[in-house]
Amino acid sequence: MAPFNKPKNVLMLVFDWILYGAAGVAGTCRVTVTQPSFQEAAHSMNNVSLPCTFSASGCSSSPPEVLWFRFLTNTHQDLCTPECTDHLKYKAHLSKNNALLEIKDLTVEDNAVYICGIAFSDSNSSQSKQTGDGTVLMITGSGKQQSNGKLIFMIIASSLLFLYSSAVLIFFVYKVGSK
Repeated sequence: MAPFNKPKNVLMLVFDWILYGAAGVAGTCRVTVTQPSFQEAAHSMNNVSLPCTFSASGCSSSPPEVLWFRFLTNTHQDLCTPECTDHLKYKAHLSKNNALLEIKDLTVEDNAVYICGIAFSDSNSSQSKQTGDGTVLMITGSGKQQSNGKLIFMIIASSLLFLYSSAVLIFFVYKVGSK
């Protein structure tokens, strides 16, 4: 998912900022994180779980911190860093080398890119804190009707704005041409 490399770099800076305070074990901890690139969920499902798999070598035996972020069109949200900000909407789970983000009460507003981060905060190795490439979540079903209504509104509003702009332009061309 090449389009998300720049936000991923920003996310790594956020990781370092959140977790840098830990003194840590020197240098050999290495983490890799994988996520599915796309997941579709029907609006009628109400809940969805996004998987995240990771491997760790040379890291401590303590469990890692699991962090979840969501990228929208022009911004990002910290969902679980490591505590979830909205306990009714999001819940993070960890078992062995698998992490899950459970999202409840699905709506079309949940369409976004979800990024999983794994951090061994007791290590100061630069590779002990990694993120996945992100999972694009697309909600389908009855939520589309709401999206279609927004699309129709945008088309009508854009058409009216175009007609207004055209009328103003014609008026000024006529005024300049008549002088």
